[in-house]
Amino acid sequence: MSEIAFLLNGTPVRLTDPPPTRTLLDWLREDRALTGTKEGCNEGDCGACSVMVTDARGTRALNACILFLPQLDGKAIRTVEGLAGPDGALHPVQHAMIDHHGSQCGFCTPGFVVTMAANHLNGVTDHDTALAGNLCRCTGYAPIQRAAEAAAQAPVPDWLRQATDPAFICPQISRGEAAQPTGGSAPHPFLPRTAEDLADWYAAHPDATLIAGATDVGLWVTKQLRDLAPVAFIAGIEDLRGVSLTDTEVRIGAVTTLADLLPAMAPLHPDFAELIRRYGAAQVRAAATIGGNIANGSPIGDGPPALIALGAVLHLRKGPARRSIPLEDFFIDYGRQDRAPGEFVEAVSFPRQPDRLRAYKISKRFDQDISAVCGCFSIRLDGQTVREARIAFGGMAGIPKRAAAVEAALTGRPWIEATVEAALPAFAEDFQPIDDMRASADYRLRSARNMLRRYFLEDQGAATRVLEVAP
Repeated sequence: MSEIAFLLNGTPVRLTDPPPTRTLLDWLREDRALTGTKEGCNEGDCGACSVMVTDARGTRALNACILFLPQLDGKAIRTVEGLAGPDGALHPVQHAMIDHHGSQCGFCTPGFVVTMAANHLNGVTDHDTALAGNLCRCTGYAPIQRAAEAAAQAPVPDWLRQATDPAFICPQISRGEAAQPTGGSAPHPFLPRTAEDLADWYAAHPDATLIAGATDVGLWVTKQLRDLAPVAFIAGIEDLRGVSLTDTEVRIGAVTTLADLLPAMAPLHPDFAELIRRYGAAQVRAAATIGGNIANGSPIGDGPPALIALGAVLHLRKGPARRSIPLEDFFIDYGRQDRAPGEFVEAVSFPRQPDRLRAYKISKRFDQDISAVCGCFSIRLDGQTVREARIAFGGMAGIPKRAAAVEAALTGRPWIEATVEAALPAFAEDFQPIDDMRASADYRLRSARNMLRRYFLEDQGAATRVLEVAP
């Protein structure tokens, strides 16, 4: 028997044997009749299902449509129905949405309000970034932005500040209701608390599915209707979380979320941080992990090209055995990685180095979109001669891949425009891109070549950034 316990709008809940991959969204709407949380895209893209989630790491907005019930254990969940105070007083963001006419059809409004309330609690004022994951198709963003700005001036309600205090949450959970059977018949989910626990269990269940943030795996359930059992939920493994720095190395634990990775990278490699910001919405970054971004082997994952350009090493574990390999060697072919059954990603690391990294992402939308091409460049010089070039791309092949021929064409040559132009034909040796809905093969190849030109121009001081160039 497995049991999970959490708070729902301040009320303790205990569930026995919940179906491991039943989403919070479905449970809220079908079992608790909390229908303010809407189903929009059902893939974590539109934010209509946003809920507030609090645990020892703080409060954040997450997408309920790709949040599975076992992931709630030990947490506090607050839906739009739980934002008003005990006396019925509206939350400041609810008042502001009314005052500034921020709602029209109302379908997206609950998700906006919940996300805004989480931002208000955390003192977030970059509303463009914070609300990029909430889509509105009728009101437009101007009145919603005005509402967010107006609410920022109001204090956080005392009752909400207390209700999102981890010191308050844990005792409340422990005094909750008797466990409610949910009729789950799938194998019980495993919720390891240490890497040792995971290593032992995964070695014994090598065909299991590991779920961290579920921002990718969640779609296997909601879109592909796949049965993932048996499953282990690994986001609670604290010894696989965090970024550690030494004089020589940066090491990132596998379950470090992109939201936590971004501020750690900003002072070291700002382009990597900006790439992470564009990776997905705030709700996605708060759940998605760097280990999952690597282990899923996607040819269009944005993390691996930047890490490969930085010279990253991947650290893998199976039972008590550990091994480390260059990150680029992990990706063998489309859908194939160098990972044995029962082996999992423990961490990724790269050398401390002067910042020469530039990351360029081409996508149809600037924010929160899948890359057509993601190119990452780190070119080191001795004086005016290229000493080392590490260039990696996503979206150009069936795997994240280095541009070995282009690197060779640059290395040892003077860092001048003629060298760059002479290296451009080598892209066709490294890549034969596909044509698909995101871009044609010719567009991808031209974009990759232009990215190298852009890197050179930026290195010479030219302004090339879309958000920084002014007329």
